Amino acid sequence: MSNSAVINLTDIDTELSSQFPQEILRYALEHHDNIAISFSGAEDVVLVDMAHKIRSDIQVFSLDTGRLHGETYSFIEKIRSHYGIAIDIVMPEAARVEGLVKEKGLFSFYEDDHKECCGIRKIAPLRKQLLTVDAWITGQRRDQSPGTRAAVPVIQDDKAFARPNDQLTKYNPLANWSSQQVWDYIRTNNVPFNELHDRGYISIGCEPCTRPTGPGQHEREGRWWWEEATKKECGLHAVNINK
Repeated sequence: MSNSAVINLTDIDTELSSQFPQEILRYALEHHDNIAISFSGAEDVVLVDMAHKIRSDIQVFSLDTGRLHGETYSFIEKIRSHYGIAIDIVMPEAARVEGLVKEKGLFSFYEDDHKECCGIRKIAPLRKQLLTVDAWITGQRRDQSPGTRAAVPVIQDDKAFARPNDQLTKYNPLANWSSQQVWDYIRTNNVPFNELHDRGYISIGCEPCTRPTGPGQHEREGRWWWEEATKKECGLHAVNINK
């Protein structure tokens, strides 16, 4: 991408940052025909609900690591039915998963760290999926992780997953929202949500790597709880770390 394009995205981010998520989504959907929403949690279903009201033929994809909670699989089907949309289920390469399990077993992430498993089950499939689009939309919020997401813009050049010599634009329409605003929207608009949220799960990932959080705990403390608190990222948003 040229320097002028980078400056342009920065200017657009400044303009969009003061707007409501719906307006950011409308801008994204009007400027990109080949754009998809990455769907998994509460923030993402809010985006699906908002986007569906703007354009009913939205593209949505979800990463199936093979280790999700049963409730999450039910949630995906509930969203598919509720909005009458297709959800592209993206799975990891079976041979790579088989190789990891054969070499290190099913729970190697407890012994080293989660990055190798996430790399195979989440990052590689995401990278392959993003090669098929020009832009993607995520539910990142700045207050989700002060260490890695505090400066997340509403629009950015995603160099982490872009094709060589090409541009991949990433939108984070909920960057300025809090968890309370997300749930206010869900309740007000009767948006379906994962039933695990009613059992103390705030941030929901793979079943072996997610647990409920207690009173006063940050929402990301339920993810990879055996690791240092500042490393609560799987790599899906590597651009947050690798500037």
